[in-house]
Amino acid sequence: MFILFFISLKMGDGFHRFCWISFSWIMILCIHQVRLSEPQLDGSCDFFRGSWVFDESYPLYNTSACPFIEKEFDCQANGRPDKLYLKYRWKPTDCMLPRFNGRDLLRKLKGKKLLFIGDSLSLNQWQSLTCMLHAAVPQSNYIINRKGDLSTFSLPDYGVSLMLSRNAFLVDLVKEKRGTVLKLDSIENGKLWKGYDLLIFNSWHWWNHKGRKQPWDFIESKGKVKKDMDRSVAFKEGLTTWSKWVDSNVNTTTTQVFFQGISPTHFNGKEWDGAKSATCIGQTKPATASIYAGGSPPPAVAIVKEVLRNMSTPVVLLDITGLSQLRKDGHPSIYTGLKGNDCSHWCLAGVPDTWNQLLYAILTTGET
Repeated sequence: MFILFFISLKMGDGFHRFCWISFSWIMILCIHQVRLSEPQLDGSCDFFRGSWVFDESYPLYNTSACPFIEKEFDCQANGRPDKLYLKYRWKPTDCMLPRFNGRDLLRKLKGKKLLFIGDSLSLNQWQSLTCMLHAAVPQSNYIINRKGDLSTFSLPDYGVSLMLSRNAFLVDLVKEKRGTVLKLDSIENGKLWKGYDLLIFNSWHWWNHKGRKQPWDFIESKGKVKKDMDRSVAFKEGLTTWSKWVDSNVNTTTTQVFFQGISPTHFNGKEWDGAKSATCIGQTKPATASIYAGGSPPPAVAIVKEVLRNMSTPVVLLDITGLSQLRKDGHPSIYTGLKGNDCSHWCLAGVPDTWNQLLYAILTTGET
C-alpha cells in the first residue's frame, strides 16, 4: 500500500485519488475481517463472565405491545422517567453471545412443554420469556391463563407451552392443625413436575423471610419439628431433598433440567461503593465490576453449586448472580404501581430478558 502511495506521488492527482480509494476499501475489508474474527463460540466460553455494554438496538421488545405483562414489572407504564436501563446488553468476555431469536427458539421447541418452578423471580423470568416470544410472532394466536398456582402461556401455531408453577421452597409446605409446616424432607408436590421437556427450577427468595412475611409456623427437619433454624442450613437441606427427587424422577433422554441462579437484591449502597442508606431508587446505570466492593455472592450461591455438583443428573446452572449484581439500575424500585420500594424483582423489559437470552444460547449452542 505504501508503494502504491509513493508511485501515486509521481503519476499525478488522478492516480493519487485511485490509490486512496483502493486504500479505503482495503481498510474497510480489514476492519470487517477483524469483526468477523472476534472471539466466537469454541466450546470453552463462559457466558456468565463479562460486562454490560450500551446497545441502541435494545430493548428486545416493548412492554406496551405485551398485553399480558404483570403490572408490577412494567416500570415504564408505572411512571419510571428514565429509559437508559433498557439499553444495556450483556457481553461475555471471551465470546459472542448470540442475539435472541424468538422464531428460531419456537422452531426448536416445537411440540415441547416448558415448566418454570419457583418463586416470584421465576415469575419474572417466565413473564419475560412470554413477552419475548410474543414479540417475535405478534400476529400468532396465544392462550394465557392461571388456575391456582399454575400459569400457562401457549402458542398453538407452534405447539409450544410455557408453564409457571408458583412454589417458593420446592419442598412441601403443608397446613396442619398445629399450623403451616415447611417440610424439608418431603417433596410430594414433585409429582406435578413430570411430563415436561424442560424444567427450570428456582428457590431462595423466601427462605430468609421472618415475621409477617414468613409463610410457615414450623420447620420439620429430619423427623423433628422446630420453631426455627439457621435458614442457610434449612435451604441446603431442602435443596438436597429436591436434588434427590430430580435424580430419581427425571429421565434425561426426554427432559432437560436447569436451575435459575440466585437473583441478587440492591438494598445496600455499600455493595456498589455508595452510601449504606442508598438503595436501587434513582439508579440509572449499571455498576462496573471494579467498583462493586460488596460484590461477594449471597451464601445461597455456594449451596446451590455444591448441591448441583453432587447430583447424578446433569443440571445446567443459569449462573446469573454476578451479572445481575451489576444491575442496580434494573429494579422497579418505586415504579411498581404498588406501595413500597422493590429492589428484589426486575423491570421488564430488562435484566430477566438477558437470563432468557442465556437460556436460548445454551439451548441452541450446547454451551454450559
